[in-house]
Amino acid sequence: MQVHRDIDRLPVFQNAVITIGTFDGVHVGHRQIINKLKVEALKIRGESVIITFHPHPRKIISSAILGVRLINTLDEKIEVLSGLGIDHLVIVPFTDAFANQPAEDYIRNFLFEKLHPDTIIIGYDHRFGRERLGDYKLLEKIAPQFGFKIKEIPKHILDEIAISSTNIREAVLHTDIEMANRLLGYTFFFEGEVVHGNKLGRQLGYPTANLKVQDPEKIIPGDGIYAVYVDIKQKSEVRNEESTEVNSIPVENVQYKGMMSIGFRPTVDGKKRVIEVNVFDFNKEIYGKTMRVYVKKFLRAEVKFNTLEDLVKQIDQDKIDSLQVL
Repeated sequence: MQVHRDIDRLPVFQNAVITIGTFDGVHVGHRQIINKLKVEALKIRGESVIITFHPHPRKIISSAILGVRLINTLDEKIEVLSGLGIDHLVIVPFTDAFANQPAEDYIRNFLFEKLHPDTIIIGYDHRFGRERLGDYKLLEKIAPQFGFKIKEIPKHILDEIAISSTNIREAVLHTDIEMANRLLGYTFFFEGEVVHGNKLGRQLGYPTANLKVQDPEKIIPGDGIYAVYVDIKQKSEVRNEESTEVNSIPVENVQYKGMMSIGFRPTVDGKKRVIEVNVFDFNKEIYGKTMRVYVKKFLRAEVKFNTLEDLVKQIDQDKIDSLQVL
């Protein structure tokens, strides 16, 4: 899959079949659209092209006080999409100027002149341009002028996607990680830098890696104890190139089993929410490295124990329960 970040330096796509969306989560519902995209491209021996945006459009056009919460970071989205047989991913910098161009200019200057599509697959409720006045009907009306075809994504599929996206976010936030994983079609994961903590885990016989998640928009599971798989990297992979070839990479590249605690550590009167991972059968120093955590199952809620001995007994049981899951 070719990844393009500079819309002024796109290649000339051959019989491009394109679709447009945020594709947050790249979940099972999204894959219905992606499969349709691939089928239509195959019919005309064309190239499949997904158009997505960064940052998320809601961050630019929404007046909501709360920030955007995303299932995938941009790099995670690229990685998941890379395994689905798409030819091209175009990442459009979403700015005020881009959002506020007249709808006709969006069609002419962006869709037509930059992408030269043969076919656009789009939802009936897709909105674009200044005041979001552009829609499917306008595209349908103007399409003959520019020589491309329009195919509509049915309402029931779009409704299913929207519901799934909302349900995934709610499931992750409320510890129903198994539901989230079913809707995603893969294991929910996140990454964090391993930073120094207070070393209490070592005293208890369960040393932990304290994680600092770099992207504030990335959704993190609700407080509790989880069974997890872990992958440890030298550093986060950053792709800044204008056009990059991304090969199909397995999403789950597991090295170790472990258990994770998210919360305030009530037994030791913790004041700050922390993410701690105990990696089984592992004793290397990994400060400064990036840990990817695949969250498999919620085990239990946080509990305040009367003594540290009681806490250790519960952690012993958590490890047993985690190994049964993993």
